[in-house]
Amino acid sequence: MSKLEQVKTAEARLLLHTYDRNPILFVRGEGVYVIDEQGERYLDLLSGIGVNALGYSHPAIERALINQGRALIHTSNLFYHEGQAELALRLTERASLDGAVLDRAFFANTGTEAIEGALKLARAHAGLLREEGKTIGTKVLALEHSFHGRTFGSVSATHKAKYREPFGPVVPGFEFVRFNDVNDLRAKFSTEVCAILVEAIQGEGGIRPLSPEFFAEARKLTASTGALLIVDEIQAGLGRTGKWFAYQHYNIQPDIATLAKPLAGGIPLGAILCTEEVARALHPGMHGTTFGGGPLACAVAIAVIDAMESEKLLDNATEVGNYFQEQLRALARKHETIVDIRGKGLMIGAELDSADLARLAVAEMLKRRIVINCTSETTLRFLPPYILERAHVDATIAALDEIFTEHAAAFSGAAAHAAAGGNRG
Repeated sequence: MSKLEQVKTAEARLLLHTYDRNPILFVRGEGVYVIDEQGERYLDLLSGIGVNALGYSHPAIERALINQGRALIHTSNLFYHEGQAELALRLTERASLDGAVLDRAFFANTGTEAIEGALKLARAHAGLLREEGKTIGTKVLALEHSFHGRTFGSVSATHKAKYREPFGPVVPGFEFVRFNDVNDLRAKFSTEVCAILVEAIQGEGGIRPLSPEFFAEARKLTASTGALLIVDEIQAGLGRTGKWFAYQHYNIQPDIATLAKPLAGGIPLGAILCTEEVARALHPGMHGTTFGGGPLACAVAIAVIDAMESEKLLDNATEVGNYFQEQLRALARKHETIVDIRGKGLMIGAELDSADLARLAVAEMLKRRIVINCTSETTLRFLPPYILERAHVDATIAALDEIFTEHAAAFSGAAAHAAAGGNRG
């Protein structure tokens, strides 16, 4: 029995069945490639779902792991260590926008925990405002197609029914606004709302950017009542779009931003950034974490940020990301099955006209040793490491071109047959 079969058999016996894994056993990685037990190299354009910003085996991460692992891995938040304030300074400095700043940080383990903390902050802040005589409720507005995590609070703010309904009743007080529908946002906003929660670019929702008009209206409405604007930057933040934060493309500053995926280069770490105004709603004992912001995670996160800066990886994300989109648009002109290209920097989606073709494309790319995935059923999602080069893009486009040439006609023919009434009985 191969090592892969041994692992599959053990998992089938021991683990909860929550993932339909691809039948590949990865054992190590180098640069933008992840390598299986047979030594086959796969170009990873998903980077662990947006996590491995520096790729694999980056020397800065290796040094941080070794040095901090030898010194101190965990203390608990009952004591000080050097990493949290140093990391918070790096993040808050980079989160500023035209003089407006997010002054304070809280460190958690994951993105979903960061969202939980942000929602608790919003409710606590609203309670503080009520104590001060203001009229404000507890409702949170989120967006259709949103995804914010899998804990009870975050899944309550997540739109797709498949994530929420099996666990109902979910946390009350959430309402969904039609994506980029300014009129619907205005109609649903009131003094009952304590926060509007958005992703500047929806990830699981299909790589869909907020419109500038919608984002600006959300900022205007929240500012008018004291409600908070929360921006989920877990997938789009920390350099993926070519800026430190995706909201900086819009020149709109939130009251709270959440971070996670690429923050510590593969070590679990999430963060909440907020203004001084928001921070005054919490005092010791109201919120906490055992593992969040530990010495090892903070040391690696500091190394990741410093490497991104010294290697000018935000510039690379912009330059290579623009090239990637240009090549995808050229491919779309050749293959009508590609109906839209969306994204910013190295957060890119290619929407197809068939969910079946999208699933097939992901499988065929994997056969060609290229890792992507499909989100929102029809959108091919690309979240590569920030060290991606044009040559990697060219190899990807060539593979997609080959797949669409071989397979798209069959799906287009089936679609045309159905449209013409070919499925009538």
